[in-house]
Amino acid sequence: MKNVKTYSLIIILTMIIACKEEAKTLELEVQVFETSESGNKLTPITEFTQAEKTTEIVLTPSKQYQTITGFGGSFTESSAYLLNKLSPENRNKIIQAYFGNEGARYSLTRTHISSCDFSLTNYTYAPVADDMTLENFSIKEDKDDLIPMIKDAMKASEDGFKIIASPWTAPPWMKDNKEWVGGKLLPKYNDTYSLFFSKYLDAYKAEGIDIWGITVVNEPHGNGNNWESMHFTPKEMTNLVQNHLGPKLEADGKGDVKILGYDQNRAGIKEWVDEMYKDEASSKYYDGIAIHWYESTYDFFPEALQYGHNKAPDKYLIETEGCIDSQVPVWKDDAWYWKKEATDWGWDWAPEDQKYLHPKYAPVNRYARDIIGCLNNWVDGWVDWNMVLDRQGGPNWFKNWCVAPVIVDPDADEVYMTPLYYTMAHFSKYIRPEAKIIDAKNTDKDLMVAAAENPDGSIAVVVFNEGKTEKHFSLKLGDKTKNISINPQAIQTIVLTN
Repeated sequence: MKNVKTYSLIIILTMIIACKEEAKTLELEVQVFETSESGNKLTPITEFTQAEKTTEIVLTPSKQYQTITGFGGSFTESSAYLLNKLSPENRNKIIQAYFGNEGARYSLTRTHISSCDFSLTNYTYAPVADDMTLENFSIKEDKDDLIPMIKDAMKASEDGFKIIASPWTAPPWMKDNKEWVGGKLLPKYNDTYSLFFSKYLDAYKAEGIDIWGITVVNEPHGNGNNWESMHFTPKEMTNLVQNHLGPKLEADGKGDVKILGYDQNRAGIKEWVDEMYKDEASSKYYDGIAIHWYESTYDFFPEALQYGHNKAPDKYLIETEGCIDSQVPVWKDDAWYWKKEATDWGWDWAPEDQKYLHPKYAPVNRYARDIIGCLNNWVDGWVDWNMVLDRQGGPNWFKNWCVAPVIVDPDADEVYMTPLYYTMAHFSKYIRPEAKIIDAKNTDKDLMVAAAENPDGSIAVVVFNEGKTEKHFSLKLGDKTKNISINPQAIQTIVLTN
């Protein structure tokens, strides 16, 4: 009898050990990186506090949505000029931080065609009036600052990146008001303006820089008559793309360059996609729509995004510009970026019935909330504005101060990587081009979550906790689980490699 009892005990112990081993194998293997108000900056987290009650985030990779084009920021003359004023060591530090394999690995970028507000002066590549064949076209203005910055980024980037180029205006002589600001393109210059794009693409290619896509103009509704701009209605822009720009690029062997329409605030998507994608002829040369966030840096307008996607599910939906605007950056004070101190232009200037769209809201929260909200509503690319600005929020010829993820003091040769830099990296570093957004069911209404499966099979889950209490959740993939805690006011990227 004693042997029977001993044998039974051995069996029970063996089963217990086996069950523990099975439970162990059913735990998800993850890497967790966190940026938080408490001081984490893409910090690896390996230990988590436990709680009696946890919520769930359930991943379903088989349920896929849009394909990611990329994440990144913009090459501007202001940023490039500042880099040239830094020591070679700090210049390289910033380039590597954005494009190096150990950095944010930006994959989608934007630049301006001719000058913009974040230029040192007004300039155009075609300054000679009525030069219909653009014999005097030249990008010489870009060769000291902008082009070297782009080339250095290309050298640093292991995977490469796409560039979207946008003019803020046509050369003033092509417009009805002959001014840098406002006005419309005169119809007699439709073909010349189309040639302007083709010449630009050739000139940059000659420098070894391929432009992936273009927008017809930045902010066709204008910007309140402040800096370079040119106005289009949806019908006018579609006529230009359908009958002039699209055919010109195609005839010049540039049909693979993406043409994105609109390029302004997302609340206006409906009227634009209705015209752009009205029929096969109108939509033929449009590859997608570009949008900005300035209508509200709090509301990401999910209904408008859904409408834009549903109108043309096979076309791009890319956020091409967003920043903390109307602000002078706060220098070396991480706490400011987590506090509801930074307003946007609408706090002061929005009509009374639109004030609710512009609440006081922490800069980090604006970025994290918006990017996750966009990813969960079919947006496939998200591009920040200036990569580098100075302590004033410039240089900017109009004195339109803004915040950038990296702030520098060129006189003291100092660099400040703000929390916005790390916020951007949570997406750009871990969600790679051609990733698929996947279904992520989240039972905690106080957490925002987006998830993507990368081409290499890894899954990146971004979790944002803007509340002031620690949160606990169980991350589930199939029959595997990992219990995770996230700090108050924190962003986590969780990478699953198995």
